[in-house]
Parts: sequence; structure tokens; C-alpha cells
Amino acid sequence: MSWYDALEAGELTVRPSVDAAKRFGVSIDRMSVSASAGTPLAEVLAAVERSTADVIVLRYPARENTWFAALASGPRTALLADTVVCWSLPAGKGRRPAPLAGFTTQVEREADDELVDDLVADVFGDSGNHYCSNPVFDRARALAGQQEWARRRIAEVGAVVLRGPDRRVLALAALDEQRSWTEIQLAGVAPAEQGRGRYGHLLAAVEDTCSTRRLVVTAQAHQTGIQRIWARYGFEPVHNLLTVHLVAAT
Repeated sequence: MSWYDALEAGELTVRPSVDAAKRFGVSIDRMSVSASAGTPLAEVLAAVERSTADVIVLRYPARENTWFAALASGPRTALLADTVVCWSLPAGKGRRPAPLAGFTTQVEREADDELVDDLVADVFGDSGNHYCSNPVFDRARALAGQQEWARRRIAEVGAVVLRGPDRRVLALAALDEQRSWTEIQLAGVAPAEQGRGRYGHLLAAVEDTCSTRRLVVTAQAHQTGIQRIWARYGFEPVHNLLTVHLVAAT
């Protein structure tokens, strides 16, 4: 889910998820209500009723704590899939670690596909994602989809890469830069380098790259380890959303 869909979109957004539908063999609609939309429940229920998709992936502000009961009382099976937490940092305000001698960072236009796959598997493999809450979706295919997306995204826009003195890639991040914010879409440290403070240096490199006013990032609520790192660096939580899968009767 993009930062725009989570916080900035002015109305309910509905779009088919074509790639995911091909991967899982079922039709999927994505619906989202941003923090700014002010969409009433009645409008959401009407959009759900109009959808012909096998599965609707709906995200809406967690403050709307009466909505789930209404969604669950409809003809579709409602599954609580995850909670997304949104974090923000004013650019230039991060609590940066001291530089490391011999370590370099730069935006690189390509990355080794195997390394990208390993990083994605390490970030998401054990904790899963919202697809894993739903027996309609295969967990291995969900991970493969995230790996494919990451490879494609880095091929399109490159990645911020942290290298050690021996030029090995220690960590990398993929970004989406908009007019007012830069979103960290993926960030990870090579498994062999974890627990050595590399992530803070990666965040510093991302901050150096950022030319907008804010650096933003999202995570699933159960990914507490990475969120502690963000908090130590200076990020603050600004919003959260619930993800609900609405599955049509077969």
C-alpha cells in the first residue's frame, strides 16, 4: 500500500489487482480509505456490494473500530488480515550513527537479483504479510510476488546501497520519491550483517538521498523489531490502518 493511498487520497479508491490475480488464480479488488478521505461506512459497503471480485482487500483507518462488524455481517466472509503502521520523519532530523571508515553509500541502478530475493525473504519470509491470513492465498506465491515486485522496482528506479570496505553489499533500500515525501518501500540488511548496526547507516544514506520534506515508511504492526529501530532513529508513528479480506462465497 502506498503512502498516498494510506494518508493522502481524498476519496475511496478501488482498483483491480491484476498481477496478484494472475499469481493466485482468483480475481482481487483493492479498496482503501485514507486518513484524509472521510469516507462514510455506507459508501464502503456500497462499493463492496458492487464488486464482483473473488476477494476484496480493504484497508481503512483503524480508528473506525465499528466497521468490521458491519463488514462481517454481509454476504462475504470477513478476515482480519493485518494492521499497518505508518511512520514519518522530517528530513534531516534523523539520529544518525557515526560514519564508518571504508563504508560507502550511493544510488545504484541495478542490484543482484539473488541478493534482492534473499533480503525480501528475510524481511517477510517468517512474519508473512496480509496474504498469509487467508487460506485462498498460497504463502510461497505471496513471497515470490514480493520478490518479483522488488526486483522490478529496483530495475526501474535503482536502490540506495551500503557497501563495506571490501565492496560487498551490506544493505539496500528502494525508494519512491514524491513531491512532498520520500517513501521507503523496501529496506533490508544482508543476513550475515544483521545485528551490527548496519540498518542505521542505511537510514542515514536514505536520508542523504531524500530531497523532500519528509521520509516515510510503513510496516505491519507485528514487525516490532524494525519499528523499534525506526523509533530510535527519530521516526514517529502517525497513522494506522486495518486490512480486511472480504471473500466471496464459493
